[in-house]
Amino acid sequence: HSDIKALKSRVDNNTNDHFFEVDLVYITSRGRWYERSWKGDLEKSGGITTNIGVHFFDMLFWIFGKPTGNEVDFHHNDKAKGVLYFNNAKVNWLLSINESDLPEIERQKGKRTFRYINIDGVPLEFSSGLEDLHNECYKAILNGEGFGISDVADTIQLIHDLRQNT
Repeated sequence: HSDIKALKSRVDNNTNDHFFEVDLVYITSRGRWYERSWKGDLEKSGGITTNIGVHFFDMLFWIFGKPTGNEVDFHHNDKAKGVLYFNNAKVNWLLSINESDLPEIERQKGKRTFRYINIDGVPLEFSSGLEDLHNECYKAILNGEGFGISDVADTIQLIHDLRQNT
């Protein structure tokens, strides 16, 4: 996503040792099917942090590097919330599949998904433009440009640690 790439560039070009304060919210409404499917089963899916959070935690690793610590406020079947600490950032995160967590203005528009990052008080709303990212990744994989386990091992460990900290 172009806005996420721009954020990565901003962080990489941070020459004054600025500490970033970040809020990340991802709400994606799921129906009752989700709870009944393998995705709603913690033993099969790893829960919300694994099932929908993995992409965002991986993105945060890419932008800020490896976390130096984490806290989990709660981890339920339909939502999880916590804080990730990096050398140059603190990220408050919230993941939810509960439609009632959507901002009212988004519900009035008939939206079922809300993605939001706030960096140092400046919002970066990136709900649009993500529709084809999976397809782009699949194309890269088919072209031999995919990712290996070493690229995601730290993210997998973090997700495991987040589940253990609840």
